[in-house]
Amino acid sequence: MFILGSGSPRRLELLATLGLVPDAVRPPDVDETPRKGEVPRVYCERITSAKLDAIEASADDVVLCADTTVALGRRILGKPQDAAEADTFLRLLSGRRHRVITAVAVGCGGKSWTRTSVSSVRLKRLSDQEIAGYLATGDWQGKAGAYAIQGPAAAFVAWMDGSHSGIVGLPLHETANLLQAAGLEVWAK
Repeated sequence: MFILGSGSPRRLELLATLGLVPDAVRPPDVDETPRKGEVPRVYCERITSAKLDAIEASADDVVLCADTTVALGRRILGKPQDAAEADTFLRLLSGRRHRVITAVAVGCGGKSWTRTSVSSVRLKRLSDQEIAGYLATGDWQGKAGAYAIQGPAAAFVAWMDGSHSGIVGLPLHETANLLQAAGLEVWAK
């Protein structure tokens, strides 16, 4: 059985591009609060590992979990709690380069495999009108850093370097390799 340990519809869509449909979707219940002084990459990898540990599965199940965070220097910009926090995040990111980190973990038979994708993104300098208009769309809700590169905020992305699918929430190159290492066929009929 192939289990996706995530409630993200974007991760389901990305898996479909690999010809994969999970047999079960089980979003884990994990405290995603950063620890004091925790740097973004370590945080993202810790949360992904905790998600993998939280999924109930039998020994022959293949479980996939991931976590995405936006990092501005050492600052972690997770999912904003409300529009005011989303506004703050967008103003912090406006005209600046930041990193989008997605950690992926696959577990099967007591073994686990992990990879981390780090991409760089620069948003254009955003006007008050652009920020207000974007916030009104509601697209920021549930998105690390208060934006999604595949949504309306794509118009704000001036430059990126790295994995587009990793920025969306599941780096396909790394994910395909991990799933194959666990014995799951990608693009199988």
